[in-house]
Amino acid sequence: MSCDPTLSVAAATERMGHGSATCNNLFMKRSDSYMMQRGGNALGIYVSIPFCRSKCTYCNFASGVFPASDHARYVERVIAEIAGARTWSKSTGAELPRRVDTVYLGGGTPSLLAPELVAQLFLSLRAEFDLDADAEITMECAPGQLADATLEAMVAAGVNRVSLGVQSFVDSEAHASGRLHSRAVVEADLKRLRAAGIANLNVDLIAGLAGQSFASWEESLGALIASDVPHASVYMLEVDEDSRLGREMLKGGARYRVGLVPGEDAIANMYERAIERLEAAGLRQYEISNFSRPGFESRHNFRYWQRRPYLGLGLDASSMLLATSLVSGRDRGTHPVGGSRAEDHARSIGASAPAQVLRSTTTDDLQAYLAGTGAIETSLLTPAQQHEEAWFLGLRTNSGVDVTALRAEFGEDLLEPALETAKRLTEDGLLVFDGERARLTARGRLISNDVFQEFLATRRSEQRSDVSDQSLCSQSRVP
Repeated sequence: MSCDPTLSVAAATERMGHGSATCNNLFMKRSDSYMMQRGGNALGIYVSIPFCRSKCTYCNFASGVFPASDHARYVERVIAEIAGARTWSKSTGAELPRRVDTVYLGGGTPSLLAPELVAQLFLSLRAEFDLDADAEITMECAPGQLADATLEAMVAAGVNRVSLGVQSFVDSEAHASGRLHSRAVVEADLKRLRAAGIANLNVDLIAGLAGQSFASWEESLGALIASDVPHASVYMLEVDEDSRLGREMLKGGARYRVGLVPGEDAIANMYERAIERLEAAGLRQYEISNFSRPGFESRHNFRYWQRRPYLGLGLDASSMLLATSLVSGRDRGTHPVGGSRAEDHARSIGASAPAQVLRSTTTDDLQAYLAGTGAIETSLLTPAQQHEEAWFLGLRTNSGVDVTALRAEFGEDLLEPALETAKRLTEDGLLVFDGERARLTARGRLISNDVFQEFLATRRSEQRSDVSDQSLCSQSRVP
């Protein structure tokens, strides 16, 4: 599962994963030195590939089973979007670094692309951006859906990390949820990937699939550990009303084995058992849903949690970029980004203004995207919104939130209510907070969405009133 963050606060906690297994589990002024410490001006790029061979029962994302004839048209539009990205960023006043240190192709199932389309896509990326020699380049693959020629094209393009959407090593569970593979196929694909020179491998599992029991979960965990992959992602299923599974559950139906979906307590027990077993096997938890051996943490996903810049390309893809001087207004005018609101707030708290952050998301309508008519919804984050994101994204990681850094970036006025919230949640046993750093406890991770909501509630009414003026015009990034 990729970690593709969204614009809304609720969704950011999260749609940072694929398959509506909701992961319950995303610049330069006074912030100059602060942002440099978080990765300088390097950019991450996320490319959405929405094509699937079958739609999983729990999935509610902008992906699906589309004609193979759409693949070439889609890649052509993504390439046009890449070519137009710098013009778009200038028109919105966003800073778009040329240097790129992470690339992530998520889906959908990117491995369904023909080898020539993989090659074209990466040629376009390298023509417009300067990829670091050691850039982390990840591609999501579905077991059993990776042709030899596509694997060769991936290696030639520089892909050095693969995430396999296994979800369960128990064949009956995988098939019931819409997956097409078997455990034997997964093991064969891991062998093929390693033989091709790709050793940085992730396997996804979902706790809570229909028909899953604690015993079958133990079987999947044992198979994952035996595979010796250096990274694993474990997601607790939350049934989404927009998924096939969710719609069936709402109407009281019986399809998709709805009645066999485990309860919340059972899913929590599975998650806790995963933490225990993976830790014992050398895969240490570093984020709510992610585990790795030392040095194999996902560099791309970390940029979401650390609020470092990224560009989203393709269907329903989100971006977060530094806003510089001017952005397009609703009537093709201009909107001052470094302007009065942030500076007035900064003066009121006796600090320099936080960096201005621009968020955007592309259309989720495939036909509009293919036609080049899909709009990009763009908005600026207020300092209060940025501060909220710093808490709920930072708390996802086991290292937690650095309060000293937030004080330097946002000032005491914004920080104070959050600190009171952190103290209260510490008394409730949901956080560990020593005044300098806040982290989720084991119990806090189980109900992390509830914890995050407590920090969102600290926004003041006067700061809420700023949001309506921050919306920018919608426009296409492709010609």
